[in-house]
Amino acid sequence: MKRIVQALTIMATLLIASCEKNTTFLITENSVGPLEKSSAVSELETLFTGDSIVRDTALAQLGSSNKKIEVFEKGGQHLLTLTPSTDSIPTITNVRIMDPRYLSDKGIGLQSTFGEIQKKYPIKKIVTTLNSIVIFPKQSNLYFTLDKEELPADLRFTTSDVEAVQIPNEAKIKYLMLGWE
Repeated sequence: MKRIVQALTIMATLLIASCEKNTTFLITENSVGPLEKSSAVSELETLFTGDSIVRDTALAQLGSSNKKIEVFEKGGQHLLTLTPSTDSIPTITNVRIMDPRYLSDKGIGLQSTFGEIQKKYPIKKIVTTLNSIVIFPKQSNLYFTLDKEELPADLRFTTSDVEAVQIPNEAKIKYLMLGWE
C-alpha cells in the first residue's frame, strides 16, 4: 500500500510539473521570459545564465547614457535588445523582441499580423512615422511597428494619420517592443 501511495504521489507531481506553463519565451505586461520589470541590469547574467549578454562598451566609454544591451542565445540567435534606465540602480525601460519564439500572453509575436493584433488587443492609438506605423494597444505596455511597405500603395508615402481600417489584416509586424517607464 505504501508503494502505491508513493507511486501516486510521484505521478501527481510529474503531472502538475508537466502542466505548468513554460515561461522561457512568454511576454507579459511585467516580464519577458525571465526578465521582470523590476529586474536590475546587474541581474542580467543571473537571469540569462545560458545566454550571452553583450554590452555596447564603445558607447559606455564615450559617456553615452543610452547603452543598448543585447541578449544572444548560445549558438548566436539574437533574443532581445534591452535599453537600461539611467537611475542609480538601473533597470530595463525598453525591450525589443528579436526572436519569433517570444509570444505575448495573448499569443502575439513577431510572426503575427495586424489582423491577429486587432483580435487580441483593442487599439488605443496609431502613430504614423516616415517609414512605419506604430500600434499602441489599450492598457498594454506592448507596442507593434509595421513597415509602411505593408500598407496599400496610396498610403505608403503619407505622413497623415492612418486609421486601423486602412491597414490590411495581413500586414506583418516589423518590430515588437515592450516599454516600462
